Amino acid sequence: MTKLAIVYHSGYGHTRRVAESVLAGAAGVPGTEAQAIAIDPEGHLPAGGWEALAAADAIVFGSPTYMGSVSWQFKRFADASSKPWYGQAWKDKLAAGFTNSASINGDKGSTIAYLVTLAMQHGMLWVGTGMLPANAKAAQRNDVNWLAGSTGALAQSPSDASVEEMLPGDLETARLFGARVAEQARRLGA
Repeated sequence: MTKLAIVYHSGYGHTRRVAESVLAGAAGVPGTEAQAIAIDPEGHLPAGGWEALAAADAIVFGSPTYMGSVSWQFKRFADASSKPWYGQAWKDKLAAGFTNSASINGDKGSTIAYLVTLAMQHGMLWVGTGMLPANAKAAQRNDVNWLAGSTGALAQSPSDASVEEMLPGDLETARLFGARVAEQARRLGA
């Protein structure tokens, strides 16, 4: 059984919904046990969170993009990960990441780059989306990977949009991304 953990922070619920889609995709891959671990408003993991990450074969990081980077709560978690870093506890685990912001661009690339750097600090192996962008003239906003994420899954929700108003194309992108990470973990025997 491949174990996959999604550790994320969500300020207003939008990133949580992306995490749920990643989870649904990963859980749909036979032989995968997937769980989501929410970082609380103070930047802490719930009881058993660190142990779940230690037991995982693959860890997917998720954070909203605030002011061009991860939320401070996610950063607090990342800084606290220096303890497993010191013991190289996550070395050679698979890693992946996703983000959501209010703007179409919103400097999401900076957030994904931060997540890649965190994974590289831990000696992890990064898994990108493996998806082509929806960039033809006929492309529609609800197409899979319309935001053209290659390094990580991207979602966008206007600042005045409720969680229920998130676009199906972004959520489907996240679901397919979760399945890809789980498939890679299974394929590599992680």
